[in-house]
Formats: sequence, C-alpha cells, structure tokens
Amino acid sequence: MLLGRAQMILRVAVAMLTAMVIALSLSACGGGGGNPGSPGPVTPPPAATGSLAITTGGLPAGVDASVRVTGPNNFQQDLTGSQTLSSIAVGSYSVTAAPVTAGGVSYTPAPATQSAIVSAGATATATVAYGGAALSIALSEVASNLVNPTWLTAPPGDPRLFVLERPGRIRIVQNNSVLAIPFLDLSGRVFTGGEGGLLSMAFDPAFARNGYFYIYYTDPQQDIVVERFSASPNPNLADPTSNLVILRIPHPNFVNHFGGQVAFGPDGFLYASTGDGGGAGDPQGNGQNLGSLLGKLLRVDVSAARAGQPYTIPASNPYLNGPGRRAEIWATGLRNPWRFSFDNGQLYLSDVGQDRREEVNISAAGNTGAAGLNYGWNTMEGTLCYNAASCDRTGLTLPAFEYDHGSNDANGCAITGGFVYRGSALPELAGRYFYSDYCRGFLKSFLATGGNITEQRDWNIASIGNVISFGQDGAGELYLTTARGSVYKIGRSAAP
Repeated sequence: MLLGRAQMILRVAVAMLTAMVIALSLSACGGGGGNPGSPGPVTPPPAATGSLAITTGGLPAGVDASVRVTGPNNFQQDLTGSQTLSSIAVGSYSVTAAPVTAGGVSYTPAPATQSAIVSAGATATATVAYGGAALSIALSEVASNLVNPTWLTAPPGDPRLFVLERPGRIRIVQNNSVLAIPFLDLSGRVFTGGEGGLLSMAFDPAFARNGYFYIYYTDPQQDIVVERFSASPNPNLADPTSNLVILRIPHPNFVNHFGGQVAFGPDGFLYASTGDGGGAGDPQGNGQNLGSLLGKLLRVDVSAARAGQPYTIPASNPYLNGPGRRAEIWATGLRNPWRFSFDNGQLYLSDVGQDRREEVNISAAGNTGAAGLNYGWNTMEGTLCYNAASCDRTGLTLPAFEYDHGSNDANGCAITGGFVYRGSALPELAGRYFYSDYCRGFLKSFLATGGNITEQRDWNIASIGNVISFGQDGAGELYLTTARGSVYKIGRSAAP
C-alpha cells in the first residue's frame, strides 16, 4: 500500500516535470508545435558608417587643391588633393573648393560647392575640376585731389573710407565722393616738416559701442603723439574736444624716421611703431637702446584709458620688470617701421632700409614666444652687416623677406608695407601679402607658408607715382594711396 502510494506520487511528479519542459519549449518557439531545431543565423546590425571619395583634377603637379568637407557631428576636414574619407557617419556632406593661384595663373574649381550623401556601407563620390586662367589685377581710382593721403581704414562692415591727409585732416569717402567737411581737422596741431604729419589711425575694437579711435601724428615740438578721440553723435564727425593723449615720445634733432603706425593686435592691445629718431645710421643708437621708445614696436593696454593713467602695461610684455628698460617695448632693433599689419595670428612688420636692403619681418602676434625680438638695426640692415666692426648676429631676428635696392635704386629705395589679402573680390589671392615701394610704385605680393616665401609676383600695374601707403576697408579689400593725392582700389582686371 505504501509502495503503491509512492509510485503514484512519483508518476505525478514526472508528469508535472514533463509538462513544464513542454511549456518551456513552446515558449522558446513562440508557440506552435514542431521541433524548433538549431538557432538560425543572426542578422548583423546595419552599418553605421560609409565613405566619401573626393577626386580633384586640373592642377599642375605640385600645386595643392583647396577643398573643405563638412558634415554631420561637426565633421570638418581640409584636403589638398584626391582622398577617400573612410568610416564617416552617414548623412549629407558639403564639399567646398576654393580657387588657388600658382605661377601667375588662377585656378577656379567647378563646382565650387556640392553635396554628397553618404549611405551606410557605401562609398559616395564628389569630383572637383580646376580650370586655369591668368589672373590680372587692375587699379580703380576712388578718390583724388587729396593732400598727401597717408592712410586709409574703416571700421569692420562700414562702407565708408576714412582717409588721412598728412597736414592733419581725416576725410570720409562715401559713395565714391569725398565729403566736404572733414571727420576731424587737427591741421593746427600737426608738424609736417620732413617726414612728419598725421600718419595713421586705428578704430578701437569696440568702436561700435564706445566710439573711440586712435591717431598717430607729430606735434609742433616734433614729438610722436598717439592720441584717442571719440566720434560725435553725428557719425561723420568726430568730437575734437574728446582727446586723450596716450603716448608722447620726444623726437629731437632730426625730421625723419618718425615711424608712423598705430594698430590693434589680435590680443586687443594697442601697438605703435616708432622710428629710430632719424639721421643716417641711427647716430643716437636708439634702435638697440632698451631705455628709449624710439626704433621700437610698442604694446600697451588702453582698455581702461583715462586721464592720469592713459595706459597700462600688459603682463606679457618682455621688459615689464627691469631697471633701465622701458616696459612699453614689444620688439627692438627697428630703423623706420612705417607700416605693419596682423593676419591669422601673425605680425607682418616692414622696415625701411638705409642704403641697401628693404625688409619684411614675420613673427607670431600676441604670443609671448615672439616678445622681445630684436630685428637687428643698426647692427644689421636686412641680412647684411651694417656696422661691420661689430656685426654679431647673436640674438637677432633676421627678416623673412628682403630685396636689394639695386644699382641706382632700380628695385626700389623704401618699402611700403601692406596687408595680407582677406577680401572676397579676389578669393584666389587669400593669404598673399601685398607690398610696394615709394620710389618704384610697383604692386607685388608673396605667400609666406611654413617659414618659406613662395609665389613672389609682380602685378605689373601701370605707374601711379609714389605709393605712400596701403589701406584696408571694412570688407577687407585693399587700397593704395599716392603722393599725387589719389586713392586706388585693388581689383580684378577684366582682361588678362
């Protein structure tokens, strides 16, 4: 009886276990009968990336294309030739090509902009074909009958041109006409003997908000003066009573080598370039004298300028703490740095030579690694020894570019430094530095890349006389001012 009862319990347990196994099998099969068999192949997840093949053509050997690819997830990559971008996210990509110039020929891409759709596991393609044509530059006169126009500038985005006349007036050119009333007239306060006069102007980076601008001129005592003014409620008139002197630098004995420029750097500080005080060969030794502000590139902070404290010294100035050294100095060893400019984190500083060489110095801008550079004058004139008795180049920074005057100044006598082109009218010339020479009035350019000077080009413009200065408008286009009283805009020639 007990055995029979135990056998019955065992049979019930086996039956329940069998039912559970069957239920689990049906659950695993998702219901239904039959033998589920072995699991089938697992379907892989769809590919999340693809490829984009860019093909460029039409350029001479050794000439790089200029292609930028942008796409999903803030993707951006610059290409210099044909290349396949692999394992990139699926989606829409933009391929933008820029013109390039080599050997005096401008190569234009077609298409300039195109889209490519990258699909999962597939390769999309885009082709950029360059076509070449000789690029020619022409000058168009935008103003005339000015009195020794020394400088041209404008606030960013402003269609007006502010042109300085050496006797002390700032004129506005608007809609190709010179306004009758000057923006500012300081003619009673400006010394114009020798190389003196009203020499340059810089708008404050916050001009749209504060109305400040700065001028560089020589006063009746022959001092170099950097002074701040404000615009009046009338945008075409400055307030002549708003002046605040920032710097006043004595310049006795000679009436040449006043330097001449004031400009804001990318670091927001105000830079000023001063000449060595004049006379042949720097007889006062100012270029190498750290106790003198002459023959220097200066850097000061005017962001909180006020009466009694017109500037402070940036903490990264190289001679901030040192007996007998002027803390305003950023660079030394300059003869007559008439013009300098900033571009893409670099400083282009031209220095007028004595008898043989004209030079352009290129260095990092607003970087402590470039602080305290000594450009060599009067030990060196360019890369030549000037003072042969003590021609020690130790610690000197030699120019990135120079040219010799040649016999009877056949190549020039005084460099007129300019700007790196960043306008939109001639995009194929982006990055090229333009310069001229007072004696020869040419228009030339070069490209500085990786420490090398390439693409040197004479643009063979018709003679326009003595070139005093370059200028840059609110859109980044370039201009020339001449001793004849004319202002010319640099543009594309209709015929090669």
